[in-house]
Amino acid sequence: MPYVEASISINALPAIVYELAKDMESYPKFMESVERVEILERGEGYTITKWHTKLQGRPVVWTERDEFDDAAKRIGYSLVQGDLKKFEGAWTFQPNAEGTQVKLTVDFELGIPMFAALINPIAIMTVRQNCESMLKALKKQLELNI
Repeated sequence: MPYVEASISINALPAIVYELAKDMESYPKFMESVERVEILERGEGYTITKWHTKLQGRPVVWTERDEFDDAAKRIGYSLVQGDLKKFEGAWTFQPNAEGTQVKLTVDFELGIPMFAALINPIAIMTVRQNCESMLKALKKQLELNI
């Protein structure tokens, strides 16, 4: 199963970075590939969100469950409904010399075993680019206000 990990250092306190990352509805304001995030359900420490994005110019829509661990400053997510067989991962926020080291992980499976060897390298590259783009957008949004 493909796994992608991307990280970035942001000049802001972990609590501030974490709070912005939790505000997924605001992503379309500063993340180019995210068109809309709908909160379908909100509960104690979790949300169910529907994502409308564009990957390489193509629309991609899925629903995920987001789990928030405020004490550990961690957001875990997993697929509820969508075109992939598996889509899960986490955002973590650790203090560092600059402010916060943010790591975004994605563990996914396309669900097309016979084409996995052909498609997985392209999918990994696309998901990595998307993760890096999201992290850079988060950094830019937070560091604009410094």
